Amino acid sequence: MQQSPAHRPSTCGATGPPAPRRSRRASQSLPIAARCSASPTRRSSPAANSDGVEVDRRLAWRAGRPDACEDAGVRDRVVVNHLGQCVTDLARSRRFYEELLGFEFWRELALTDDPSARLLGLSPPLGATVFYLRRDGFVLELIHFADPAHRRAPVRRAMDEPGLTHLSVSCDVAAVRSRVAELGGEVLTETDVGAAVFVRDPDGQLIELLPLAYADRLANG
Repeated sequence: MQQSPAHRPSTCGATGPPAPRRSRRASQSLPIAARCSASPTRRSSPAANSDGVEVDRRLAWRAGRPDACEDAGVRDRVVVNHLGQCVTDLARSRRFYEELLGFEFWRELALTDDPSARLLGLSPPLGATVFYLRRDGFVLELIHFADPAHRRAPVRRAMDEPGLTHLSVSCDVAAVRSRVAELGGEVLTETDVGAAVFVRDPDGQLIELLPLAYADRLANG
């Protein structure tokens, strides 16, 4: 696929972009084993675990888990990259996630058929374009296939189907809900339990709207 100069080639949609840089505030909310380092107030003599990773045991002690850093070596080798979602209209989906849920556009990639088709398990040509959106350190990949052979009708997934079922966000439920239909989605009124409700994006993806108080409880453990 011919690619415009503004686009950077990507080997595939699955590998995705490099993880966005975390702010200091965001890093403080990470699990203790993912940020094992010297104390910000006073450096101590670190100990090395079985993988040779230096950890500060006082940080683990503060978390109430003296062994919390023992698996830091494994965590350093695995980083969550992104979650991918196939869409039928990139511009429409981008508007939905940006204007309704506050995602920010990060980058656009035109995927080359070689080696993307092989890695994705699809037959070329693909005509694939990817938008990456970011929110709270989370990366959402919207992928669109322009070739007719890879255009499929949206599937209205149910919560009891195996696999990833839904995206959950904490928000001003009433305010967000009021704009769902305007931006091409659907409010599932039968799921409304007062404090929370499910909606669908323009392609039928389930999204759970929870109150902001729920996010506060998660942050406070």
